[in-house]
Amino acid sequence: MKLSALTGCLLLSCPGVTAQLLPAGDTLTRRDTSILTTAASRRQLQRVEVVGRTSKQYNSDYSFSVTKIGVLNKDIPQSISTVTKEFIADRQAFRAGDAIKYINGVSPVSFYSHYAIRGLTRNEETRIYNGMRTSQYLFNQPLTNNIERIEVIKGPASATISNADPGGSINMVTKKPLAEARRQVSLGTGSFDTYRAAVDLTGPLNKQKTLLYRLNIGYEDAQSFRNLIYRKAFLLAPSMTYIINEKSQVNVELVVGRDQSRLDRGQPIFGAVDGKTPLTTTPINYSMSMPNDRNVQQDIKFFGNFTHRFSSHIGFTLSYMKQVWREDLFEHRTNNAFAVDSAGKAIPTLAAMQIFQRLQRWTTDNITAYFNIDWKTGPVLHKIVAGYDYLSLTKPRGNTQNTAKGYRNADNTGFISNYDPSKPSQYQYTTIDGKRVPVPNVPYFNLADPQYLLRNEGDFLYLREEFAPSKYQVNAIYVQDQLYFRGFILTAGLRQEWYQDVLNHQLPQEQRVNQHKLIGRMGLSYAVNEHINTYVTYIQGYNPQTASSLVQPNAGGPFDPLITDMREGGIKTEWLGGLLKASMAYYDVRSRNILVYTGLDKPALAQRGAEGSHGLEVEVSGRILPGWQVMAGYAYTDARITDDIKQQNIGLRKENTPWNSGSLWTRYDFRSAVIKGLGLGAGMQYRGERIPWLSRAFLIPGYTVVDAAIYYKVKGIQVAVNVNNLFNKTYWTGAYSFFQLFPGEPRNVQVNVTYQF
Repeated sequence: MKLSALTGCLLLSCPGVTAQLLPAGDTLTRRDTSILTTAASRRQLQRVEVVGRTSKQYNSDYSFSVTKIGVLNKDIPQSISTVTKEFIADRQAFRAGDAIKYINGVSPVSFYSHYAIRGLTRNEETRIYNGMRTSQYLFNQPLTNNIERIEVIKGPASATISNADPGGSINMVTKKPLAEARRQVSLGTGSFDTYRAAVDLTGPLNKQKTLLYRLNIGYEDAQSFRNLIYRKAFLLAPSMTYIINEKSQVNVELVVGRDQSRLDRGQPIFGAVDGKTPLTTTPINYSMSMPNDRNVQQDIKFFGNFTHRFSSHIGFTLSYMKQVWREDLFEHRTNNAFAVDSAGKAIPTLAAMQIFQRLQRWTTDNITAYFNIDWKTGPVLHKIVAGYDYLSLTKPRGNTQNTAKGYRNADNTGFISNYDPSKPSQYQYTTIDGKRVPVPNVPYFNLADPQYLLRNEGDFLYLREEFAPSKYQVNAIYVQDQLYFRGFILTAGLRQEWYQDVLNHQLPQEQRVNQHKLIGRMGLSYAVNEHINTYVTYIQGYNPQTASSLVQPNAGGPFDPLITDMREGGIKTEWLGGLLKASMAYYDVRSRNILVYTGLDKPALAQRGAEGSHGLEVEVSGRILPGWQVMAGYAYTDARITDDIKQQNIGLRKENTPWNSGSLWTRYDFRSAVIKGLGLGAGMQYRGERIPWLSRAFLIPGYTVVDAAIYYKVKGIQVAVNVNNLFNKTYWTGAYSFFQLFPGEPRNVQVNVTYQF
């Protein structure tokens, strides 16, 4: 095909986009540049990907976040797993976690937005939107009604995403405006007093279709199978695209979210003999929240993106993201210990409790600017990306926390964090169930007879503290070249990153930690034919440790940065004219300088020596027949501690990672005239047994859960009924300790009505 036919086409998606500029007049075969085809003879790539994806499948052809330019997934020498908005809708996955749990090689750690990817746990305060890093606590799962697709980039992605996680990065790509008018309204209800609503409106604002808009609105009001747990969430996401001319365009997007809930810290169970106590000693609905607990989070994100084509060979992209995040928290939670009697002996029916009252606000800024240059040297086509990244997280003064825990002192003027039976005169005492016990600052939670009482926030003795203001920032420059030659695609890149962490920011006692690292990536892909690509890759990762923990005395820092190396090889294939995609990958990931919690001791953090993970992943997604879609995967993960401050841990399994896991979801829509409009869905999730995150005293049992759905569509209206956990299996998605187990939902039904017009 003649490339001049594509000259001037812009492939622009979210931040992390670029113009794909091709030399005029050149003729290349698919083996020279498979990026331009699905195969190229079948269709031309979309002109402007600021304009949203129009495909309606369980898979996505391309990704921008891995290489910063639009590349077909099959041509990227790295494993990428994707769930699309169509899969999200069919599963009624209104929260991101309900979709992510189906992604191959990803294991939930808790109810939170907290996952182990390829056996390595991801950063707790990081979410990536449109290839740009945001910061917020992990406790609430984000809503999905403005999400186009969720990509999991397997392995370190530090070459393109600053401060990326070693096991993999979860990138949520937001919906973009379409050049054609589409309108959709959906209403839903279901078990646990769940009510949901979503609106998705998009289309052109002028006849020339140069000004496009999209508006997404989402609302959820839901209780839970867990005592006292609820969530009210609202999301408003307007966006606009202005195609200035054939060379330039602008996209702006605002995402405003408010989330009110009680944090669910998990199910506690009775005091246990290691490995012998059933996890059902308490009902799975046990939570340790109280009626006046609250967690209110507000999150505002702004995205701006500009692209310009200087010539047929040179393009420029500038992207900016700003986020403001706020938290208002009051919660009862476990102290991860049982009550003790006057002799210091644990009382296994009473869980020690603590209270946190917290107000916080912080801001995150991202800037990425880069040139992309296309040219040929003889028979070799080069696609070069060279640019600059800036990332900053600022936590100003005024962030504060009150903590109530421990035991009342003898004169009731304060509390003592720990009980020392050798100093009985320092404490007050009372009698519980005939036992003399020190008086707790926060009443114990009685596992045998739980009481959910309204607590006066002034009834406790608090440690009041202001968090030290902090700021961290990253500056980075990078260059990447993709070389296309006779079916080979060589991807090579270097990134130099400078990191600075500032504690007591703008105060006289300001402390700074500076780190820097040069990291690289090298990958080779080969198109065996139009349907099969093989690849090998080597990638380095660099991740400075959590901001402001580096020099805090209670944390134990400063700590060295997290350094990761990954080797991966695999095969990516297309079948049935590209509608069905399958891949297989083998990987080996090594990560050094892991931070781990030390429990109630000080310092609170310590640096584990190293962790390693290797395994095999297989996945299939797409259409088997015109009315039959499928998404399936299997992962074998061997993740172990390879070096540790505790010698006895070396060689042991990594936490919250099963040896084997797999999932399947399929939907079939009948096409015969008699039952046209009827569809059926069915699927399963399997995870083997796992080690809890903070304890090795017991195993989380493996489980298999079966889900089903029925759909009926007529004249733009679809009714969907999803039954989750069809056989009412009791299982646990993850666990931290005996005090924090995370049970899966019992059988539940969700009903949704969608109207498209």
